[in-house]
Amino acid sequence: MITTAVLACLAFISLAISVWQWIVARRFPLHRRVTDTDFAPAVTVLKPLKGCDAETFHCLESWLTQDYRAAVQVLFGVGSPADPVCEIVRSLLAAHPRRDAQLIVCSESLGPNAKVSTLIQLQRHAKHEVLIVSDADVRVPSDFLTNVVAPLRDSSVGLVNCFYRLANPSTLAMQWEAIAINSDFWSQVLQSRSLKPIDFALGAVMATTRERLDAIGGFEALVDHLADDYQLGNKIARTGVRIDICPVVVECRESPKTWGDVWRHQLRWARTIRVCQPIPFFLSILGNATLWPLLLVLAGAPQHGMEWTRHLDLDSPVSISNVTVTQLNVSIAVPWTAILFLICLLVRIVAAASNRAQMERSRAGLVFFWFIPIKDILNAAIWACAILGNRVVWRGRRYRVTATGKLVNSVRD
Repeated sequence: MITTAVLACLAFISLAISVWQWIVARRFPLHRRVTDTDFAPAVTVLKPLKGCDAETFHCLESWLTQDYRAAVQVLFGVGSPADPVCEIVRSLLAAHPRRDAQLIVCSESLGPNAKVSTLIQLQRHAKHEVLIVSDADVRVPSDFLTNVVAPLRDSSVGLVNCFYRLANPSTLAMQWEAIAINSDFWSQVLQSRSLKPIDFALGAVMATTRERLDAIGGFEALVDHLADDYQLGNKIARTGVRIDICPVVVECRESPKTWGDVWRHQLRWARTIRVCQPIPFFLSILGNATLWPLLLVLAGAPQHGMEWTRHLDLDSPVSISNVTVTQLNVSIAVPWTAILFLICLLVRIVAAASNRAQMERSRAGLVFFWFIPIKDILNAAIWACAILGNRVVWRGRRYRVTATGKLVNSVRD
């Protein structure tokens, strides 16, 4: 009885959280463009690269074809001149000779975070005050720079980031990530923002200034950390300025992934969040609107089955009426848990599907609505594994993540 009551409360909490995230997502002006384009400072884009796939060319080219009224410098950084991405960058530089762009070999290893090590070396070549950091797999619309720098006009804004979507989930395993990113992640960020100002950054694209970066000790202050994007936003926020969200969405394009690839990526993501925000991460399981209603139904089923067996006695003449009464009791006891489960499941699916359609501006992904509860169960397992371990695989290497989020003991994977 106590177990049933506790699970029922958790089911109601998960239902309320799903509705909450749905509401804040609907209220956010996703995809909205700025109308005043007068603010256009010169910018330097820093692009740390490693490896390439079929999407790399178009992702990188989108930064060289920006419709922006001021100067744009694009710096591509690689750890080795033998990296295959170098050929792609050289072909892009040849195709856009008028762009202020450069390929820089960043061979120094300045810390365990190779991406930040590259950023440190790229910044040495930066010409402009406004710095934009972007991951290699990010593709942006042609008006992106105009929109992402706009909030920096306000001196109280220290960093601007934006939401991103997985644009090409080409395998069923990647649909797991598509639901996690395109449906859930951005609405969870907005839920957090509805409680308090954002004190972290989303790593797909981050825009800040050299002054703000110098105030926290530069990229050097991040080189030992796994979650360099979180740390950058957190350290800048601690200086007393705001972290803002640009409504324009960028695309993350990835090569096809297997179930193992997605599992490792989700686990690294979860362990990263856990070390950055341990209490919110621990409490995040409360929002799993499939897990708790399902456990409620499963917890009630054995009890009702035992009750049926206890009252059923075919050798007794009175057993016929007992069977009738028992059936009546079961038909009343089981449905309230089943109905609650179905309500939670329906709200969860509708909310997640709505969020995904809003993010993607398309209903194509709705055909995978049935995968939403499966994703929730998989993420419950990821949540448990994230708490029980502290090792991650990142950029082909294994790391142990300390309680402070630092990377140690790296070895070849």
